[in-house]
Amino acid sequence: MKGVILTAGEGTRMRPLTLSRPKTMVPVGGKPILQYNIEALKEAGVDEITLIVGYHEDVIKNYFQDGSHLGVKISYVTQGERLGTAHAIGTLTGSIHGAFIILNGDIIVDSQLIKDLIHKYEADKARTILTLIEVDDPSQFGVVELEGDKIRDLVEKPAPGEAPSNLINAGIYLFDDQIFTAIQKTGLSPRGEYEITDSIKFQIAEDEPVLGLKSDDKWVDIGRPWELLDVNEHYLQDMESDIQGEIEDGVTIHGPLVLGKNSIVRSGSYIMGPVRIGENCDIGPNSFLRKHTCLGDYVRVGNAVEIKNSIVMDKTNVNHLSYVGDSIIGARCNIAAGTNIANLRFDDDNIKLTVKEERVDSGRRKLGVIFADGVKTGINTSFNPGVKVGLNSRIGAGAIISKDIPSHKIVLPKASLITLDKH
Repeated sequence: MKGVILTAGEGTRMRPLTLSRPKTMVPVGGKPILQYNIEALKEAGVDEITLIVGYHEDVIKNYFQDGSHLGVKISYVTQGERLGTAHAIGTLTGSIHGAFIILNGDIIVDSQLIKDLIHKYEADKARTILTLIEVDDPSQFGVVELEGDKIRDLVEKPAPGEAPSNLINAGIYLFDDQIFTAIQKTGLSPRGEYEITDSIKFQIAEDEPVLGLKSDDKWVDIGRPWELLDVNEHYLQDMESDIQGEIEDGVTIHGPLVLGKNSIVRSGSYIMGPVRIGENCDIGPNSFLRKHTCLGDYVRVGNAVEIKNSIVMDKTNVNHLSYVGDSIIGARCNIAAGTNIANLRFDDDNIKLTVKEERVDSGRRKLGVIFADGVKTGINTSFNPGVKVGLNSRIGAGAIISKDIPSHKIVLPKASLITLDKH
């Protein structure tokens, strides 16, 4: 059986992190979101995988290549126009025969769930199987009406109190190749896309065997930037120590630490695990890395820096005397000396961020900043909680930032002219 992962979109709600990469390539727990699903397919015995790519497809191809380093065989299909899930799956028409598994690339699934899908297909010979998850409020999802395990209807985002059940479509499917016939019949939805749920409705209307599989296995939907911190914490929480780099004398370590090859933690540093440090990193001296901090490769953390519960991506420098708390820092950023990132409001209320021009409550009491790739701060800059900074922007020395900064901007503090009295 083959696996297919849909990874052609950007993920606009994850901006500015997705301005330079697809959402599925944002790292969490030390590797891209997409890699977790590739590994789950492999663990379930599916080692031939097609990635449907589009937006910044070069980032995906350069990272995964043919998949051999992960023990799988990866091929690529480009979805030129992103016209919906049915359109994406339809690009495979004629190239896949028999049954195959489809995953949305921006969720993380457990391999057991995939094994259960395969087992149900082999036992029941269904035409289509949808994975179903029970939620408290199904009004923001596609909801199914079940009779036994047979799906009788799919209702997209029903009004509160009108859902036929609390079981939602998790975006994890097993199809046979007859789905391509249904896709050919599928028209544009009201939002101007070809939806795979509409294709499935054709099969239901024709009384094809469309079944649901209720699952309690791990299924994580990562939609907005701060949710990366929750998932990062989840994956670091159970990790075991693996020290492949150098730890100088005088370093204190409490809890699990993963330290990559050619990395060094210098004397006087204090690590409160779980903490993950990638390869070719240089930490300290006298730095403090607190729980659930995850550093990419080639990260430099200077003298007397404190980082708490944050994701710092590849080739970023966090220079001396800086504080980074509950934040996501993109690749190739330079955090200048004395930069302070606040992660707590004066009134102790939840932090709000702007997502697609709408202010959204993150549900988090502590949340710092979201930096795109290439951001540079000047010395002694300060950031209020919930600020986002776009691609390659520059923040001048001494600036206090309380609003989002778009990409490719230079922000300077207002200068005061002081005249000395000569008398």
